[in-house]
Amino acid sequence: MPDLTRIVFSLAAFCAACALVVLFGPSTTAVTATALAAPVVIQDNPVEATDESVASGRRVYGRFCRSCHGMQGDGRGMAAPAGSQPANLIDDQWDHGDTDAAIYKVIQEGVAPKYDMDAWEGRITDEEIWHLVNYLRDLGSE
Repeated sequence: MPDLTRIVFSLAAFCAACALVVLFGPSTTAVTATALAAPVVIQDNPVEATDESVASGRRVYGRFCRSCHGMQGDGRGMAAPAGSQPANLIDDQWDHGDTDAAIYKVIQEGVAPKYDMDAWEGRITDEEIWHLVNYLRDLGSE
């Protein structure tokens, strides 16, 4: 569903931009570029945190995340980039946001400026990211 939402919003922005150019001329192209570049804001987790979702997120975590964040999510993985300190995902402090949407965004886009936390967009699906968010929520509650 997030992919469909993103497509609909992008199409709507494109149509609005085209209408501006038709109505007011090419001087609106700066506005058009800004409108098209605006990110889609994700507010809620569309994937219910069922046992199946958490189990799916656990599989994604085991395959892609544990090498840096550790088996228990404590940030003690053995393959983290040199000089980096992966986030402890089971403590009470979330350095890059504490909502499901913020966690999703960090996984999807990575953490700038050094990107020790890689961007996973295009490497795992949006649905897998949401399952991973559900698993991290479950992991942190243990």
